[in-house]
Amino acid sequence: MKIKSGFLLRKVAGSEMAVPIGSRTVDIHGIIALNETGAFLWRLLEQDCSPEALAAALAREFEVDLEQARADVNVYLASLQTQGLIEP
Repeated sequence: MKIKSGFLLRKVAGSEMAVPIGSRTVDIHGIIALNETGAFLWRLLEQDCSPEALAAALAREFEVDLEQARADVNVYLASLQTQGLIEP
């Protein structure tokens, strides 16, 4: 899975934001606020990354149980898919 092209991840006033650029500004109006975990996963998804690799990285980085990380990654990916922000 991978974040679709046309977004920049930026820190704005201390918060992580995904900012649409170019033709993405037609699809996405405004910016997408991300918490620390969301920004961490977003960066991994800027390259092609499997859900299992995301969960493993999340578990290592934030010292959480792998099963919890898998559940959190599934919720996150479902949200991104609903918004049309990722490609398989």
